[in-house]
Amino acid sequence: MTDALVVGLDLGTSRLKGVVADRSGGVVAAAAEPYPTARPAPGAAEQDPAHWERAVRVVLERLASATPASSWTAIGLSGMIPTLVTLDARGRPTGAAITWEDARALREGDAFRERVGGDDLYRRTGQWVDGRYLLPMFARIRREDPGRAGATATIAGAKDHLHALLTGTAATDPSTATGFGCFDLAAGRWDEALVESAFGDGPRAGLPAIDSPAAATPMRDDLAKELGLPAGIPVSLGAADSVCGALALGARRAGDVAIVAGTSSVILGIAAEPRLDPAHRYLVTPLAHAGWGLEMDLVSTGSAIAWLAALMGVDEAGVVATAARAEPGARGVSFLPFLGPGEQGALWDPSLRGTLAGLTLSHEPGDVARALLEGVVLETRRCVAVLAEASGSLGDVVVAGWMGTDPVPQWLADATGRSVRASAEGGGASALGAALVAAGAAAEEAPVAVEAGTRHPTGKGVERWGELWGRHARLVEAVREAGGADREESAR
Repeated sequence: MTDALVVGLDLGTSRLKGVVADRSGGVVAAAAEPYPTARPAPGAAEQDPAHWERAVRVVLERLASATPASSWTAIGLSGMIPTLVTLDARGRPTGAAITWEDARALREGDAFRERVGGDDLYRRTGQWVDGRYLLPMFARIRREDPGRAGATATIAGAKDHLHALLTGTAATDPSTATGFGCFDLAAGRWDEALVESAFGDGPRAGLPAIDSPAAATPMRDDLAKELGLPAGIPVSLGAADSVCGALALGARRAGDVAIVAGTSSVILGIAAEPRLDPAHRYLVTPLAHAGWGLEMDLVSTGSAIAWLAALMGVDEAGVVATAARAEPGARGVSFLPFLGPGEQGALWDPSLRGTLAGLTLSHEPGDVARALLEGVVLETRRCVAVLAEASGSLGDVVVAGWMGTDPVPQWLADATGRSVRASAEGGGASALGAALVAAGAAAEEAPVAVEAGTRHPTGKGVERWGELWGRHARLVEAVREAGGADREESAR
């Protein structure tokens, strides 16, 4: 074991994941601690920041028991975006954190986009801002809970608050700042005109300072002493989970695509410049190293698998295993995996809903499991194709998380016609990427997470998945048309 170790923490949607790595990128210890999501109303998704703080302490203590904390030289951070934390003047949360799964601010997101102009907002921020961004989320709080809004001095992202817990200072990095809905992509700072438009005459709240992912602040002395960590250990600001995951998986060249499958499937293509899409089919995110990320998020893929697992009485791995044993094509069953609700991949349509089609009394749970995973793979195919068009080149496709579990990488290779590299890093890629940023390794030559193997497309597989794509695409269009008709009826 090397004398110099770095720690990475990833504040994910369902758990905090931590790794200790050596400077070659090898993981020498890992730990995780879950926390619950409350859903107190339709569309709501909230978490208690106190649960995050407990998880941080638990994970750091476990890592310190597995490796000599005296050898830790830095801690790096990663986290889910966009998730809103409202803080008072002393940095204390004024209410529950509102996670990116929360859909209650859609009307505020629509209103903000209409005031500014959707195309102009996308051009300035690289984002198609909707109700899952922090400024619209806070606008909903101002409307529904003016007491909380009035007590809020600062709005921050989840990782920003994690940084404050560890160092006493709330700050954000450019990739996390994109989740606010007012980050000027070209200038690398807050767009004050957008901030003014968002707040208007209502209660104002400050935004955290923006700094580089490698910027480091010493850990709070009291916390370091309590946890038995070296005094003054630097905590790097790090980056969003998608950015850190891509770094760890080795997606660094134009045309590469990194897919980190957790609660959602984060799909990030690499580009040398911030290419915007007239159809806003992807978002533009600054990377932790040179280059830009073209990003899509299939927002509820992992959640959909967990939902089905609960219905089937198995765990998530059981769903994948059951699907693997079922007949390809699920004996005619199709499953659109939009249980979020909505979709933020290449379609960016919040009206989409999960849909099962083709069921008969002869179908079994394995057919439904197979159809769900095939639906996820097919929507991933759509995203990968758009990113290839945008980047103008075909690089590596690398996957981590549940999509790195056999036989899913082979399915993805056949569905996309691209070679797919599966990582053995599992769900800890973003934590490892945070550690690499803290180690100063955010460069092209940075280490790559251990590979579990590469799958190449096969002739029969490509043909079969082409047929499945036609069926899937027709169902998606039918559901979108039905949703449009429902909206028109509601508007009358």
